[in-house]
Amino acid sequence: MFHPDGPTTVYDKDTWWSDQWNALSYGRDFDFSRSFFEQFAELTRVVPHPSLNVLQNENSEYVNYAAWNKNCYLCFAGNNLQDSLYCYNAENSRSCIDCLDLLDSESCYECVQCVSSYSLSFSLHCKGCSDSAFLEDCSGCAHCFLCWNLRNKKYCILNEQYTKAEYEKRLQEFTRESFSGLQKAWGIFLKERLKYPKKQLHNVLTEDCSGEYIVQSKNCHDCYALHKDCEDSSRILVGFPGLKDSRDCGFAGENSALMYEGVCIGDRCQNCCFGNTVINGCQEVYYSDFTINCQHCFGCSALRNKKYCILNQQYSKEEYEKLVPKIIEHMTQAGEWGEFFPVAISPFAYNETGAQEYFPLTKKEVAQRNWKWREEEAPDFSGITKRISAKKLPETIQEIPDDILNWAIECEASKKLFRIQKAELEFYRKMNLPIPHLHPDVRHERRMKLRNLRKLWQRNCMNCQKSIETTYAPDRPEIVYCEECYLQTVY
Repeated sequence: MFHPDGPTTVYDKDTWWSDQWNALSYGRDFDFSRSFFEQFAELTRVVPHPSLNVLQNENSEYVNYAAWNKNCYLCFAGNNLQDSLYCYNAENSRSCIDCLDLLDSESCYECVQCVSSYSLSFSLHCKGCSDSAFLEDCSGCAHCFLCWNLRNKKYCILNEQYTKAEYEKRLQEFTRESFSGLQKAWGIFLKERLKYPKKQLHNVLTEDCSGEYIVQSKNCHDCYALHKDCEDSSRILVGFPGLKDSRDCGFAGENSALMYEGVCIGDRCQNCCFGNTVINGCQEVYYSDFTINCQHCFGCSALRNKKYCILNQQYSKEEYEKLVPKIIEHMTQAGEWGEFFPVAISPFAYNETGAQEYFPLTKKEVAQRNWKWREEEAPDFSGITKRISAKKLPETIQEIPDDILNWAIECEASKKLFRIQKAELEFYRKMNLPIPHLHPDVRHERRMKLRNLRKLWQRNCMNCQKSIETTYAPDRPEIVYCEECYLQTVY
């Protein structure tokens, strides 16, 4: 994940996890004549970092921030996936392609924020749906097409009930097996969805919570994508079950507590602040990165199973407890204590990170902030036998030859070249789906735009006029109802 021109020393992930090197050999004394951030930046540049942040994956070389996956390709921030490609924030799913925020599902395609679904495609905010396509805010539905806000229905098209025979006959009008047919259905979906009310928030069984996609949690505010049993936390981007008493974190792991200003906090961590990739039971770890199962460490990088270390230097318990308060006082005087790492010491350019997806900026805007920007490099397509514009691809998957695996396809939108993977082709044939005409990055960007911003607005319910909090901005075209009014329309 680190660019070759960047400042970071990088080891192959298997070498990094081995005993062939010792992170303590890079330790140094703290210099009170210099700033902490300056010294920490120097340390992180020389201490080896793993090429990818992965754990126990099988036949899944091209994934990142991912664990326990099998036969996966270009899946990110996802665990326990199998036979899946181009997924982001997916968990416990198999045989899925081009999905965002997916949980406990199988054979899904182009789905966003869907749970416990099977053979579902082109759908948003659905739970327990199967053998359906182009659904939004549906639950427990099967054999439905182009529907919104339905509960436990079968054989519906455009929210009209049919018999099984009528449904199958009507469904033939949409020619779903062809690319042009799917594009037509997608256009209908985007247009018709504006006629149906949206629920102000998609929270489930919460108590005194604000935010979006919060499940079975209490007293959590301005939080997003919290799994069950999270408590007393605020400003969390993604929180896993059992997170408690934490604030200002992204991707906080299971049964962690007292976390503050952290990026990628792992399971069972306690009282860790200002950290990047602090995982696997860390305790009392401050201003550190890539620390694993460490306790009482300060300003450390790439340490595993260590205690009482400062800038990767080993100390006794007494020495550590005497020196840390002095460093904190030094940082306080410099205005560093209590602040997260400055952007300037990040090894990544802004547009290489998830920040660009959640808070997009132009190259000019990044330059005005004196942050790094990296121009995208064209991939190597040497050895390809054919280059074809996506517009010239055959309409149906039955017309696609096996040789397409050796083609370079030009994206209709970005003009970037992309290729089809063997497992991907097999999926399209199994699901009777046409070959996509957009580059995987463009498809991902389209899915991200279907998901609301991680931001709350105050506005009025468009039915009862009650003041509500929602992730739908006031200037958006959707009809937004408070939960009570929404439920009255659904049930």
